[in-house]
Amino acid sequence: MCGIVGHLGPSNSVDVVLEGLRRLEYRGYDSAGVSFINNDDKLLVYKKEGKIANLEAELEGKDIHARSCIGHTRWATHGGVTDYNAHPHVSTKDGIAMVHNGIIENASEIREELKGQGIYFESETDSETFLGLLIYHKRQGTPIREAIVKSFERIEGFSAFVVLNRETDEIFAIKKGAPLVCGSNEVNSEVFVSSDPYALAGMATRIYFPEDGVLCHLSVKNNQLLNFYELSGEKCHRYMSKEQTIDHDPASKGDFEHYMLKEIYEQPELIRSLTQYYFQGEGKESLEEATKLPMKAVNISACGTAFYAGLVIKDYIESKNRVRCFADIASEFRYRNPILDKEELAMFISQSGETADTLAAQSMCKEKGLKSLSIVNTEGSTLYRDCDVNLMIRAGVEIGVASTKAFTQQVLTGKTLSEVLAHGGIDDELRNTLASRYSLLAERVEQLLDNTKPIKDVADAIYKHKGFFYTGRGAYFPIAMEGALKLKEIAYVHAEGYASGELKHGPIALIDEEKVNVALVGEELFEKTVSNIQEIKARKGLIVSIGPKNRYELKEVSDHYIELDFEGLGDLAPLYVNVVNQLLAYYIAKNLGTDIDKPRNLAKSVTVE
Repeated sequence: MCGIVGHLGPSNSVDVVLEGLRRLEYRGYDSAGVSFINNDDKLLVYKKEGKIANLEAELEGKDIHARSCIGHTRWATHGGVTDYNAHPHVSTKDGIAMVHNGIIENASEIREELKGQGIYFESETDSETFLGLLIYHKRQGTPIREAIVKSFERIEGFSAFVVLNRETDEIFAIKKGAPLVCGSNEVNSEVFVSSDPYALAGMATRIYFPEDGVLCHLSVKNNQLLNFYELSGEKCHRYMSKEQTIDHDPASKGDFEHYMLKEIYEQPELIRSLTQYYFQGEGKESLEEATKLPMKAVNISACGTAFYAGLVIKDYIESKNRVRCFADIASEFRYRNPILDKEELAMFISQSGETADTLAAQSMCKEKGLKSLSIVNTEGSTLYRDCDVNLMIRAGVEIGVASTKAFTQQVLTGKTLSEVLAHGGIDDELRNTLASRYSLLAERVEQLLDNTKPIKDVADAIYKHKGFFYTGRGAYFPIAMEGALKLKEIAYVHAEGYASGELKHGPIALIDEEKVNVALVGEELFEKTVSNIQEIKARKGLIVSIGPKNRYELKEVSDHYIELDFEGLGDLAPLYVNVVNQLLAYYIAKNLGTDIDKPRNLAKSVTVE
């Protein structure tokens, strides 16, 4: 969601911060702004509704030399998309600027209280209440560090705050349940802060992930670049530190028109690399640790695409390991007062590792004494730090808001765990078997990507239709839901994923000649699935079948038939079908002219409930 970048150092801080914000555009936003201290010791702010380009146009032609700067890209929650609601929020009189990621749940109460103390608010946002608290405490004579702590202690809800103080020319940052990372480059005497380590790639040589309630102090005075404090004021070491290893330019689109398409095409190589990572590389130890976790039952929590990946993993674990498995949307899981046992495993799936609802579910399970396992893409993320064992999906940076390669890697990581559990451990036999099967899947996906014309032709034929029903049975049901989600996300058309046999229980009332049924058909339950397709065909629905090749029953009932070679894939075939769904959604969206990589209203990492 909201992107945060801050910088102190000899470089022009505004340029550094704008570069970091550009890298975070993929997260989704609707306004952008910067605040900085110039060479005349003035605290200035510029912020504009819309894209970063609008902000850059506002700054163009101005002679700006800043030694410190904080910047923000906002995804609106409280208050409309306007210049005055954009961050940073600033009090030039008090010499304070701040940016915020998250939601302040008691903002209304604080706002009314501060109004009674003569504090004036310029925006409709919840975020500005934190600035109001800072102003109040500072006007009472409280030093800035203590004012930040007192203000933070009043806040309810998951949030991250970054504060620029003109008086001392320093930056402070603190968080609770929201992403925050600091960075340093001692050679250049630079220090950074951000909501995403990718923003600091190629600039910071070392990055730090502070825990909740740690006050981060950024300064370039006396070479004291970065210090961490408890709220009591004592220095602390509650942070994880590592060298910055992210390539500063992993997101080049190359010859691809969109990041999403590039990431779809990256999948074969990622699939092949997974067994090597877990059986011969760094992931082997984590995988072995995962097999020792209690598994009387498995409770899976995730959101969006990660939840659908969890449903596929659930099928693997129950069918292969005969362990009862429950899958919940994380935003509902903790509010239904689930029955949990300390001998059960809590599994959490997230690309970013910063999804607020997933983190809240993990926290609840931890409080109840359950061991937790993450399937995650971002090392050092909050989920990564909070779980007992982490299985990395190794998908690399995923820029497209609509997740593609992460889904495939999440499912395969869960599949790998299931296979190791069933086999009783890791040995050469299992490694060779899985490497061969994953390689076959990668080969089939490559063949698909080498000839996308049949999929593009179908997209050209159906993109003007008014509604889409993705259907599947068994393991193809969650793939149907994920396929519908992809189309909704990037094409802005109504699409639903259903179990094929469920249509007759109500949704079939919607079927007419304007509706498209994208029918996902596997070898298993083939006849029953074809029968469900015929029910839609009889009601004039347009049929697009994706299924095994050379099946006359499918050809006969379909208006469009995308034939696939399932031989040898077994329970990996649903992932093969899902790549077709990704491409179909991509080409439909391209025909409709939507913003494929940055769909409206969406954010890559949802860091608020």
